[in-house]
Amino acid sequence: MGTLAPGLSRKLKKVLESRTDTPEVLGSLNTLSTFYSDNTPQARRNLRSTIEKRGLGINREFLQASDTVQLALDRVEEEVNALAECCDRIAKALSSCTASTGDIITTTERLKQELEMTTQRQEIVSHFLRDYQLSNEEINALRGEDLNEEFFKALSHVQEIHANCKILLRTHHQRAGLELMDMMAVYQEGAYERLCRWVQAECRKLGDTDNPEVSELLRTAVCCLKERPVLFKYCAEEVANMRHNALFRRFISALTRGGPGGMPRPIEVHAHDPLRYVGDMLGWLHQSLASERELVLALLDPDAVVDTGPTATRFSKNLENGSGKAESDMTFVLDRIFEGVCRPFKVRVEQALQSQPSLIVSYKLSNTLEFYSYTISDLLGRDTALCNTIWALKDAAQRTFFEILRSRGEKLLRYPPLVASDLAPPSAVRDGVSVLLEIIETHNSMMVPASAKKPDFDPVISAMLDPIIQMCEQAAEAHKSKGSVHSSRRRMSSDSSQISKSSVDAILSNGNPAPSIQNSDRPSKIFLINCLCAIQQPLLRHAVAAEYVKNLGSLIDKHLHVLVEKEVDAILRRCGLSDKMPLFRDALNKETSSSTSGAHLADSEETSPSALSDCLKAFFGLILGSESSLPEFEQMQVPKLRSEACVELAKSLAEAYDIIYHAIMDPSNGYSDPRSLARHPPDQIRTILGI
Repeated sequence: MGTLAPGLSRKLKKVLESRTDTPEVLGSLNTLSTFYSDNTPQARRNLRSTIEKRGLGINREFLQASDTVQLALDRVEEEVNALAECCDRIAKALSSCTASTGDIITTTERLKQELEMTTQRQEIVSHFLRDYQLSNEEINALRGEDLNEEFFKALSHVQEIHANCKILLRTHHQRAGLELMDMMAVYQEGAYERLCRWVQAECRKLGDTDNPEVSELLRTAVCCLKERPVLFKYCAEEVANMRHNALFRRFISALTRGGPGGMPRPIEVHAHDPLRYVGDMLGWLHQSLASERELVLALLDPDAVVDTGPTATRFSKNLENGSGKAESDMTFVLDRIFEGVCRPFKVRVEQALQSQPSLIVSYKLSNTLEFYSYTISDLLGRDTALCNTIWALKDAAQRTFFEILRSRGEKLLRYPPLVASDLAPPSAVRDGVSVLLEIIETHNSMMVPASAKKPDFDPVISAMLDPIIQMCEQAAEAHKSKGSVHSSRRRMSSDSSQISKSSVDAILSNGNPAPSIQNSDRPSKIFLINCLCAIQQPLLRHAVAAEYVKNLGSLIDKHLHVLVEKEVDAILRRCGLSDKMPLFRDALNKETSSSTSGAHLADSEETSPSALSDCLKAFFGLILGSESSLPEFEQMQVPKLRSEACVELAKSLAEAYDIIYHAIMDPSNGYSDPRSLARHPPDQIRTILGI
């Protein structure tokens, strides 16, 4: 095959390299397929002319479609040209009018500026008249007969003008400010004087009824008067005087006549019952204080925030201003109101205290008065007549209560009871403890204000129980003295029968006076311990008596220790060992014995083997004898203490024998045959004694 011409080669290469799947080619073919229907050689030769004819047809259709738009644009152009000609004519007319009306416009601008200046001056004058002058209506309201809201608005305006004048004085218009201040001062003083007279007249009406209502107008008037402290004080005194007389009449009526129709009944109907009588009077005073306080607060300080609980009144203004002026005024008025009822109330309470109430009633009276003392002090203030009266009556009730306790104690000490044969506590102890328990129940159930705490109960317990304990001690001492007399008589009768006895029996019989002494001392101690236990046991479950119970426990332990010591001494004395115990103790202390004497214990007559043998035989006889040889404290009524006493007695005897045993066994003491004297080691004695 021959080589193709370069031009044909390029066209062929271009055809071969062209892509038939591009969107442009595909779109062209789709358009071509719409009018190229016959694929004939003739059609293929005429394809170019067919496409060109197709394009000419499309352009011709576009020109035909745009003829309408061209005609519309021509009409718009004609109208725009006409509008431009009209605007030119209007501009020429305006130019001619501006030239002819220039003087009128200038005059109008000048008049407009003058109007603005006049309007500003008018506003300044109106503001000045509003801030520095009273209107005729306000002057008439200040000078008129009727007191209404217009009066207070005018008075408020006067105060505002007065304050504005102070500002005016700081400018160049000082003369005008002074003249206006003088004028407003005349209006203000006259208005306040008239207001004060009106408030005093209204306050006098408050005393005509028991529960008056404070009108809003009166509250507003009182608030305005606070600007004049002197006038406000006059009005407060008027309120206090009126309510003072009204409260006094109501209190006397409640005491003697009661309420409307006899209900509630007169308070003095219960005069025979001091507790209810005093409680009703205090309740009436507390209720009246609440109502009077509400009235005074609504009148003197209606904007105050009141805490209605058992705490002091808090005033919002006081918190804001940091002053107690409102509270002071209120306290002054309430103090004056309740000053009149202090004397009749005090007289009646003193009569109730002088009617010799019982111990429980007098204590309850003291608690009731103390509760209301704190409660009313929280509402009224501490330094007021009513509070001082109630506090004084509370002190008087406490004195009455303690005076009754003192007289009871003196009576018990004047006539102490006899000790019973079973050493049981006397009935006075049980009665006193029973009364004390009732007083403790009253103390635990007493009401306590939030601002106070329960009073100390220890003085009551001491005043109640100390005389009882002293009475028991006196009774025990009397019983001990009586036992000593009987023992001396028995000692004299037993002297004649001691000659024919053996050595051991002689020692035991020589010790017979000791048991009699011990018997007179032991019952008194056991009686005293029984009395203290009878007092202590019922008080254990009461917390208010915890300290006293602790002291009683220490006292019981002390008496128990003394009882055991005396019993041990009596047993050793009966065996003849009591006087020898100091020698044995000194012998065990080598340093002390060497410094005092160099002689052996065996060489001494008191601690010789023969004398010591008889004493130890008597001691072993008591230890190894029958169960009744050693005291068991059967008459001690508390089993725990009885057991403790027996154990402590056994321990003391074992300790004493331990000292004797080691002194005998010590070779330095010179005993030739110590085993024959101390036949039993200390461990055996402890086992026998059960410890």
